[in-house]
Amino acid sequence: MKYKAVLFDLDGTLLDTLEDLADSMNAVLREMSLPEHPTEAYRYFIGDGIGMLARRVLPEDASDEATIERCVADMRDQYTRRWNNKTRLYDGVGEMLDGLARRSLRMAVLSNKPHDFTKLIVAHLLGNWRFEHVWGIAPKVPRKPDPAGALRLAETMQLTPARMFYLGDTATDMKTADAAGMFALGAIWGFRTAEELNDNGAKVLLENPTDLLKWLDGVGN
Repeated sequence: MKYKAVLFDLDGTLLDTLEDLADSMNAVLREMSLPEHPTEAYRYFIGDGIGMLARRVLPEDASDEATIERCVADMRDQYTRRWNNKTRLYDGVGEMLDGLARRSLRMAVLSNKPHDFTKLIVAHLLGNWRFEHVWGIAPKVPRKPDPAGALRLAETMQLTPARMFYLGDTATDMKTADAAGMFALGAIWGFRTAEELNDNGAKVLLENPTDLLKWLDGVGN
């Protein structure tokens, strides 16, 4: 088989985390007496790390560095309380992961979530499947679309990037895959649009998780 491993984004790709993220940040804004945002708006706020999320939700007149730092710290606290309230696997993700395991595809996760949350959530909600590595943002894992994390994962797994494909749901993911030399697959069941994924380097768009297995059996060999 040409491809030996798949690298997954987490939020919007394997898990629908939108409501818990939105509820957590809106709780922060409410405590700060700042305007809250509709849940759907968070589709475009999240995906680039907690610091960028804070910058996007704060009004322009309350976006100084001290306020951003407070917002980030409070978001971590609120999300610790709420991360598992509504978060779920997307329909078909379990079947997809089972199918990849049967095909002996190695699997890893690279997220722009903080590393501790990434590990916690994967362990609790995706613990039935084996991911060789689960990485979030950490001192040695810079925020996507910097390809350094993806390239380090490939090196750690002793694979060339060309032997891996990357599945994600945002422009950030497609740019990461392209910069790392991995085949970019766009998950249009996630947070962003097919147009965004196409415009940022997606080679193939998948309408639902099990389409990955059909693609792999058809052209992935």
